[in-house]
Amino acid sequence: MSDASQQFERMALDDFEELLADKPRNERWELIGGRVVRMMVGARWEHGRIVQNIASHLHQGFRAKGSSCQTFAETFYMKSRPLDAAMLPDVLVVCGAIESGATSVDNPTVVIEVLSPGTEARDRFEKWLIYQQLPALQHYVLVARDRPHMEVYDRVDGSWSGFRLIEGLDATLEMSAIQASLPLSEAYWGVFEA
Repeated sequence: MSDASQQFERMALDDFEELLADKPRNERWELIGGRVVRMMVGARWEHGRIVQNIASHLHQGFRAKGSSCQTFAETFYMKSRPLDAAMLPDVLVVCGAIESGATSVDNPTVVIEVLSPGTEARDRFEKWLIYQQLPALQHYVLVARDRPHMEVYDRVDGSWSGFRLIEGLDATLEMSAIQASLPLSEAYWGVFEA
């Protein structure tokens, strides 16, 4: 085994779920394609505000329309046994019923990650490799923390052939799969002046 492969702890989802019982409260653990990633809890306030703004705006829109879609922010796992994945996206949108008592889903329609220097490479590459294999996922959104900027990957006719850049506080992110609009002025409210 090479030195590079020995530096990462690898396991199947079932083993990871058993390990979670011993997770310290001040840590956030994810399983990305069989690789265990341990991080400290906590982020810059801008990150938290952007996550709250996005989740709140989408939730209010779904509620007003009577949509079956629901938002979850940073605390609800996306798990996939075949992909050995258990990840905590910044914002997760699930449309349809969720089993009572569930602690995870495997069928998100939208996943949104707010980029930070410590997580950007994982969000762009490792997590993206997993997310694009989820059959229900239609939009993957990467959100900059330091400027009003979003990168959007769209599944079009079954393949990930769509890519959009959404920039500026006057721009709006349209997500057709969930019939939702997200003005960047709302996503970045309280972080940047309009």
